Amino acid sequence: MATENPTNLQPQRSERAAEEETLVPLRHPGRTVGTVVVLVLLAILIRAVVTNERYEWSVVADYFFSKSVLLGLLRTLELTALGMVIALVLGIVLALMRQSQTRLVSWLAGAYIWFFRGTPLLVQLIFLYNISALYPKLSLGVPFGGPSFVEADANQLLTAFTVAVVGLGLNAGAYMCEIVRGGLLSIEKGQTEAAAALGMPGSLTFRRIVFPQAFRVMIPAIGNETIGMLKYTSLVSVISLPELLYSTQIIYTRTFQTIPLLTVACLWYLLVTTILSIGQMYLERHFGRGVARTGGRRRGRAKKAPIEPPAAAGTGWETPR
Repeated sequence: MATENPTNLQPQRSERAAEEETLVPLRHPGRTVGTVVVLVLLAILIRAVVTNERYEWSVVADYFFSKSVLLGLLRTLELTALGMVIALVLGIVLALMRQSQTRLVSWLAGAYIWFFRGTPLLVQLIFLYNISALYPKLSLGVPFGGPSFVEADANQLLTAFTVAVVGLGLNAGAYMCEIVRGGLLSIEKGQTEAAAALGMPGSLTFRRIVFPQAFRVMIPAIGNETIGMLKYTSLVSVISLPELLYSTQIIYTRTFQTIPLLTVACLWYLLVTTILSIGQMYLERHFGRGVARTGGRRRGRAKKAPIEPPAAAGTGWETPR
């Protein structure tokens, strides 16, 4: 039997394998059937919505860009933006307090989170709106009977808009604290230790090293909280603040066109939510540019063509006798 020549054999195998290896995608008939079923159900749903005259789409078109609805939408966007600013600042402070080595500071942050996550937002808004029943005068000064530097009437200070912004921010701050804390815990401790070894103070390490990396991890959760805040603004209608939902309610209590006006509100909520989702996607791409990502691989079954021995003799592929 002729001996194999590894010097000549290896190049022939690698070249031939690279040329003849193909990737055959796996077939999933169940996915195809499921896709057809979903498309059929979606078509039935769209037809049922579009062809139903009781939706009164002409009324929806008339009120979609009405002044009162647009003013309510603007108020909703204001509440969402201001509430998220308060929530983000409060969440960072509370997260740092939760990670503090001082037990009292950590306990206070934990008690805040326990209260605002344990009671409904609707109850918090109503309670804050009626806080003047407990404290008619709000003052800032020396405690325990000392002089007051600032004093104001609670009814004049806590308007419906102020209560809505503060209530939404305080409630979302408890959830934002856990989001920020999860992002901070995702950073390896060795990075802060290396910064301390270089002589960087703790505040500079947090601003330049820890928080920028943690923020990239927090972006999806913050985006989700922002969208949730947009929808939670509808709860402030209980304190008669004319945001988007309450503005449509004022109209349909006068015209008795409940379904068309609720459809207007839903369409605006969906539109703004879509814009926020797209903005979140671009924000994730921006902050994830320096992160190495592995490209997606196409799943399938590798199919190799059999390697046929060369016809010429003396290459190590001769048939044994």
